[in-house]
Amino acid sequence: MERRSLLKGAVATAAGLSVPFIWTGGAQAQQSKYFKGATNDGAHTYPNTNFKSIDPRWHRQMVKYFSDEPQGTVVVDTRNHYLYWIWENNTAMRYGVGVGREGFQWFGRANVARKARWPRWVPPAEMKKRQPELPDSMEGGPRNPLGARALYLHGKGGGDTGYRLHGTAEPWSIGSNVSSGCIRMFNEDVIDLYRRAPVGTAVLVLEHISDRA
Repeated sequence: MERRSLLKGAVATAAGLSVPFIWTGGAQAQQSKYFKGATNDGAHTYPNTNFKSIDPRWHRQMVKYFSDEPQGTVVVDTRNHYLYWIWENNTAMRYGVGVGREGFQWFGRANVARKARWPRWVPPAEMKKRQPELPDSMEGGPRNPLGARALYLHGKGGGDTGYRLHGTAEPWSIGSNVSSGCIRMFNEDVIDLYRRAPVGTAVLVLEHISDRA
């Protein structure tokens, strides 16, 4: 599961819209430049990512992509921090992602076993041991480490790998090795992938792959 700094602070108001303060390493820092406006999504309202503050290489875009995997497969390039949803005619929708940091990476094949909107987060026991200050669980919402959507990955035998493709409240972390193995995406992007990838979608997380886009 994802190791995340939790949104704990007050909510600031900028341009009439809510912008979260983020606690990072115990120090409060305003990250308002990464947010602009807000979107209502069912029972929750989340701050929009200000993509003008994000390096364009992490923006969602259709690219040329050559792969032996069939159309509709998700391929994660952990070295270059990209997730590809394979399209037809050697193309793919490419998303910028954050991946596992050193010692916490996960690689291999899995399938999307289930999907959830505004998922509940339960830190695994090993994470609680490393960070005893974490809550036992956290209900879904804009402050939740799993973000707006989660796609749950199960292995060949059907067991839960413990890893997810999910959103994030920390858009500045995309393009970095930051997680405990999960693949994090902009909330806008995980919502887009959630719509495209049905339950049963094949997922391949590669340790090393050249950026072929």
